[in-house]
Amino acid sequence: MNKELMGALDELEREKNISKETLLDAIEQSLIQAYKNHFGKADNVHVTINRETGDFSVYADRKVVEFVEDPAEEISLVEAQKQNTNAEIGDIVKVPVHSDKFGRIATQNAKNVILQKIREEERKVLFDQYHGNEKEVVTGIVQRVVGHNVSVNLGKADAILGENEQVKGETFQPTERIKVYILEVKDTPKGPRILVSRTHPGLVKRLFESEVAEVKDGTVEIKSIAREAGSRTKLAVWSNDPDVDPVGACVGVNGARVSAIVNELRGEKIDIINWDENPAILIENALSPAKVIAVMADPDEKTALVVVPDYQLSLAIGKEGQNARLAARLTGFKIDIKSETQARESGDFYDYDEDEEYYEDDEYEESSEDAASEENADSEAEEASEGDEAAAGEESEETEDAVENEDEE
Repeated sequence: MNKELMGALDELEREKNISKETLLDAIEQSLIQAYKNHFGKADNVHVTINRETGDFSVYADRKVVEFVEDPAEEISLVEAQKQNTNAEIGDIVKVPVHSDKFGRIATQNAKNVILQKIREEERKVLFDQYHGNEKEVVTGIVQRVVGHNVSVNLGKADAILGENEQVKGETFQPTERIKVYILEVKDTPKGPRILVSRTHPGLVKRLFESEVAEVKDGTVEIKSIAREAGSRTKLAVWSNDPDVDPVGACVGVNGARVSAIVNELRGEKIDIINWDENPAILIENALSPAKVIAVMADPDEKTALVVVPDYQLSLAIGKEGQNARLAARLTGFKIDIKSETQARESGDFYDYDEDEEYYEDDEYEESSEDAASEENADSEAEEASEGDEAAAGEESEETEDAVENEDEE
């Protein structure tokens, strides 16, 4: 071991991020393996390496005997006393072993052990690095197209963009830089196998986190995402700060923030709505840009009936049902959309006078009693009024008769 070898270990540590300590341990194991290949056993062998200079020593524990039968484990008294003058029969002495005594094959095997350990550590380092980036967005360079799959270089490893994870209509050219979402990292004998995606909703979420500071620091939360890759995405956001408008923060000044994300997604439309704990309001927001007349939601059954103006029905449903489908995914409700006319005909929706009020059962009974009292009072007033009129009529007739009598006289 010398300075050149230590320099090589330092280089490996810098380039492949493999710990020098790990490499030194691998060298120790390789020397033990070489000893075992040469002598047939290595249970009594010890290897020490100086971590600073790289100097190493190999020692074998051997028992002092009078007659040597197994040279790998025993040593004569005369030879033992050359190592330790106080050695006696039955003692265990450490005997240095010179590596130049190892055969060519043993040396080659030791070299293979070191190389194998380096490869294993390199795979482990790569796996740990990319496994820690699962569910994150990284930038890669398109290498080549293999069948329906695309090979993307992520720096120290290549990833596979499968056909099912590609947006329909997207094409890639070699050396093109793209952002991908790391779905899964598998450890294999040939190194980590990295699967990436361009269709996962997590890609949109991570892009907003990188583009919108309020989302990254947690002021604005992305509560739910529904995506049909390449076409449209709906995003429900909520602000933990009443002074921050979550939709405005995500859109940015003159739409700058959302435009950057749309460009990265190659023109995919993005609808950003306000999240609300009230499912009816959330569903109404989710069906944007369509206008809604009424929402009747059942939180237990996770179903909702939505009534929209007749002229808004097609907009609420969307092309091939896309708007309604995304709204259902976003809210988690099964949504039934009807036009105003359809709702009236089916009895699900009625027109009421604006001035008419509705009460709970108890309030309704009290109101009925009050109304009845008022009706009785009105009836009594009418009867009294009729009585007064009759009395007045009789009094008028008497007055007329008196006037007639005076004229005759």
